[in-house]
Amino acid sequence: MPKQRQNKSKIRWSKLYSFSCVRPGVVEAASIEQLGGPGFSRIVFCNQPYLHQTKPLIYPDNSISTTKYNIISFLPKALFEQFRRVANLYFLLTACLSTTPLAPFTPASIIAPFVFVLGLSLAKEAVEDWQRFRQDLKVNSQVVKYHRGNGVFDTKTWRKLCVGDVVKVEKDEYFPSDLLLLSSSYGDGLSYVETVNLDGETNLKPKRCLEATLPLDQDTEFSHFTASIRCEDPNPNLYSFVGNLDFEGQLYALNAEQVLLRDSKLRNTGYVYGVVIFSGSDTKVVQNSTRSPSKRSHIEKKMDHVIYLLFAILVLISLVSSIGCSLYTKFEMTDWWYLQPDVGDASFDPQKPELTGASQMITSLMLYGYLIPISLYISIEVVRVLQAILINQDMQMYNEETGSAAEARTSNLNEELGQVEMILSDKTGTLTSNQMEFVKCSIAGVSYGCAVSEVDIAASRRFRADMKKFTFDSQGSVCLSQSFDISGFPDSDDKAHNTGQSEEGFKSEEADATVENDSKHVQLRNGYKIKGFNFNDDRLLCGKWINNSCVFDIAMFFRVLALCHTGIPVQDEETGAIKYEAESPEEVAFLIASQEFGFKFCKRTQSVLVLREFIPFSGQETKREYKLLNLLEFSSSRKRMSIIIKDDEGNIFLLCKGADSIIFERLANDGKQYEQATRAHLSDYAEDGLRTLAFAYRRLELAEYDEWNSLFLKAKTTIGPEREHLLESASEMMETKLTLLGAAAVEDKLQKGVPECIDKLAHAGLKIWLLTGDKMETAINVGFACSLLRRDMKQFHLNLKIVDKSEVLEKVLKDDLLLQIEDAYQATSLESGRDTPFALIVEGKALELALQNDVKHQFLRLAVNCASVICCRISPKQKALVARLVKEHTSMITLAIGDGANDVGMIQEADIGVGISGMEGMQAVMASDFSLPQFRFLERLLIVHGHWCYKRISKMICYFFYKNITFGLTFFYYEVYTSFSGEILYDDWYMVLFNVILTSLPVISLGVLEQDVSSDVCLQFPALYQQGQRNIYFRWRRILGWILNGAYSSLAIFLLNICIFQLSAFHTEGEVPDLAHLGAIMYTCVIWTVNCQIALLIGHFTWIQHLFIWGSISFWYLLMLIYGTLPPTHSNRGFKILSEALGPAPTYWLATLLVVLVSLLPYFVHIVYQRSFNPMDDHVIQEIKYYKKDVTDRFMWLREQNNAKKKTHVGFSSRVDAKIKYLREQWYRKTMAIYRSMTNSPLS
Repeated sequence: MPKQRQNKSKIRWSKLYSFSCVRPGVVEAASIEQLGGPGFSRIVFCNQPYLHQTKPLIYPDNSISTTKYNIISFLPKALFEQFRRVANLYFLLTACLSTTPLAPFTPASIIAPFVFVLGLSLAKEAVEDWQRFRQDLKVNSQVVKYHRGNGVFDTKTWRKLCVGDVVKVEKDEYFPSDLLLLSSSYGDGLSYVETVNLDGETNLKPKRCLEATLPLDQDTEFSHFTASIRCEDPNPNLYSFVGNLDFEGQLYALNAEQVLLRDSKLRNTGYVYGVVIFSGSDTKVVQNSTRSPSKRSHIEKKMDHVIYLLFAILVLISLVSSIGCSLYTKFEMTDWWYLQPDVGDASFDPQKPELTGASQMITSLMLYGYLIPISLYISIEVVRVLQAILINQDMQMYNEETGSAAEARTSNLNEELGQVEMILSDKTGTLTSNQMEFVKCSIAGVSYGCAVSEVDIAASRRFRADMKKFTFDSQGSVCLSQSFDISGFPDSDDKAHNTGQSEEGFKSEEADATVENDSKHVQLRNGYKIKGFNFNDDRLLCGKWINNSCVFDIAMFFRVLALCHTGIPVQDEETGAIKYEAESPEEVAFLIASQEFGFKFCKRTQSVLVLREFIPFSGQETKREYKLLNLLEFSSSRKRMSIIIKDDEGNIFLLCKGADSIIFERLANDGKQYEQATRAHLSDYAEDGLRTLAFAYRRLELAEYDEWNSLFLKAKTTIGPEREHLLESASEMMETKLTLLGAAAVEDKLQKGVPECIDKLAHAGLKIWLLTGDKMETAINVGFACSLLRRDMKQFHLNLKIVDKSEVLEKVLKDDLLLQIEDAYQATSLESGRDTPFALIVEGKALELALQNDVKHQFLRLAVNCASVICCRISPKQKALVARLVKEHTSMITLAIGDGANDVGMIQEADIGVGISGMEGMQAVMASDFSLPQFRFLERLLIVHGHWCYKRISKMICYFFYKNITFGLTFFYYEVYTSFSGEILYDDWYMVLFNVILTSLPVISLGVLEQDVSSDVCLQFPALYQQGQRNIYFRWRRILGWILNGAYSSLAIFLLNICIFQLSAFHTEGEVPDLAHLGAIMYTCVIWTVNCQIALLIGHFTWIQHLFIWGSISFWYLLMLIYGTLPPTHSNRGFKILSEALGPAPTYWLATLLVVLVSLLPYFVHIVYQRSFNPMDDHVIQEIKYYKKDVTDRFMWLREQNNAKKKTHVGFSSRVDAKIKYLREQWYRKTMAIYRSMTNSPLS
């Protein structure tokens, strides 16, 4: 069969590029010598995976796992997790001792509840880990094409890939493992890779294979392909690779430009062939991650300390019982002839009181065990699972566009959501949507584009509302006769201006409208949609720019947009429309914009660029060809890109675009005409969070160009380490004496609701740090866009000077960094009393030193003093280290949120990890504790569900301690009353059912359904969230208060019952209560007291709470009735106890009522006093809602909302306030100028 070859692009990009971004580097001799040594011992046989089935060439398979357990490790690891809880160790000891004769209860009554509780906890762990396993299975089951043999490619799941397999990855597919690029759909082996999932950068990375492997461009070419690779061992460094390829008897050097990393995506390239060099756990992205940690909430950790306290109380009262029993046995028992003390009994031997005391100590430790609630942990687990279900089913956290909802992937951290103080957020895909739109431009000193930021709209409206009534008369005094024309300030739309609606409502309405429009990412023009173009200004659109006096500069600006790039026009086979593919989304946006302005880029060859231009003078469209002479590409160090072209008239131009600071310093003296105006426009664009680039050009003479080109070609053909320096010097020579044209601004679209979410979180008292792999300028722009930065915020930049590390010692760099940190800290200290906002921007290399042990404390001290912190150009490992630094060296509870594999380490390291289930794969979600469809849902997850869960769990645990102390201490009081006899007050079944049935459901309903305020009120009053941050409901004072309340209640129950029934009969026949009667009476009082106590504690009743509380009390009477009908051999002391003994006795019912009222009296007095004289925030809101003041007195309701917002320097509202302050200053200067002009007028 004849060989059929696919259509491949013929452009040889390597001849366009000047620098080495796509040119295979030459590995130094030292690097080659390293291969085979320590750290460089890996050998890969290409297209021969079977050779890796024997040692020492066996490598891990390509599957990944984010689970905590496997079949073998589940039982030991899960049991270890359970017995990390100190209470479970105590119950295990008690269960063992229950089998001895010293046990006061039957073994079944202790062992059965313990096994039940432990089994449920293990089942919960198994179910949650099974969910993680299913997510892993979904990833591992993705398929990829691999070479089966004889030039035939078949599909295989990712997990079955082996080192040495040749795979074929097609456009927009993820790479299944780390691959060596062999060839691509382009003729010279170039491919574009998106690494946003690894390092957060949206720019496409060009990768290029070796020229030796270019012929391997068809499936059939691999039928006889063999080669071997020697390279470095697995390591986490994403940006380096050392190795060589032995192919057809030749040795070729390899570097990072030929390596395609797992979880990056192939873009703008039809297909690539590659060979697997690292698989599974050896891949660089997995090397950058850590195993799923076992996380426990701070409340659970503190609960262990409370258990220690209760255990200390248990030991103390057991010791009292032991000593008391010993003393009574030694000194009193000899007189108790009816106990037959002469009969040998080791438990009560007057001759050996020490032994008696020791036996009583063991018995007491089991008898008073109800002080430590065995069902507490399992009740918390049940409550957490039910809370997680409520989170998962919250439709207000459902994203209709993607069909995904919030998911609590683990329920262990629900209450931790209500205590978060620090949020560490990724940028790309988390805050932004990876879509660029052309929004504004500045040409010839004039700003174009009518888009007004939401900050300007809200600030303008509020400012006008404040000033509209005031004007100045001729004497300069204020009058109210007419509105003052505040010209020169940005105006809000007329509708909002005239309606008189509240600012909050306006902002919300305006934001919703803006977001709704922006979500489509289109601009309508002539009936069709244009993606990536959100520009609206009639002065430039529809060819009207030809009437401008600066028509040449405008046309030249559009030419730079259309020509200075590395984009490729691709014609859609179905529609015939042209779309553009480029290294960065900004270039695509520029090309779309130039097309809309009448300069359509339609063709590119090796040396020719073709435009369809709108001719200003004729008004016609014509096709023009520009010869591409040289291309000086963009890089992070150069921060600019230039091309040199020759038009059809023989004119030679250098067209340049880049960062404004770079362009401005290269302007000619006569090319600065528009510099001042452009700088002002750039400042405004930057404040709006737009990405900006400046545009300039230079006209070249032929002789001048020929002279420079000879130097440039000489530098380009140089081989050796000096090549880069010579190229840079040649470029510097040409990129000078520029003429400024203007600047363009594109918007990296934020996800829907991000500014509003950040504003609400800031008002709730949370600090937000931005951690991104993007460059500093991009990070700062996004900081402004999402309101983490504002105009009046003083910025500190921590970065290292560009130095050669071989010449400068690391200590010098560290000293310089410490000096920068100390200077910044001193500045924050001096301004601390002036409420000045500060922002800290840290570059990745500086952060690497800042995280070292001798610098990190100074760095952290500065960072926590700043309102906003942005870390840019940082690696995934550095993200995790920042999370660890904040978590370990501050008392703040941290939450990390991200959407890509580069965020996994940070997500796992933080106290809470949240994954965004976006478009960048599921790695972040699989490693997270909670997943959200979009960042904006974090507001509801924390401020609503986090607040509720924290208060529910805190109240539940405190109440649990209360009820068990109330019940358990009655054993001790009875022991003292009966001379430490070891007699049991209650029936065994009463004790078993106390925690399992009679008090379990009300406490679960408290933990699941309790609400201090509704979800809407939580969002309106974000300051309520600070109750969790300050840990108001689980501080030691409150815990001890509940313990003392339980001690009082138990004492009141015991003493009142003893006083009432000790000397008086409770039957008309004169019968006095025996042990069975007294135990049942006290138990009734305990049941009533603890259930009425929870009724007082609950602030939000539903029919479920009423059913559980009053149903539990009713069930106790039903239980006594049913239990009493059983034969005496089964019911023991409970035989007919309710129907014949207690029920007919009025004293029983009256005593129960009296005891319950007295037991609850202190708590009732406490809550009345607190709500009357020292109310908390939620108490005030509850009162307002109860009396409907939020409806009848709207002003008070809005005033309380404003008071409930923590003062902050970040967020939308903060930027509006800063803008209003700026407008007021401008207004003041303007009015004073008017006043002075009027008072100094000759006519005055």
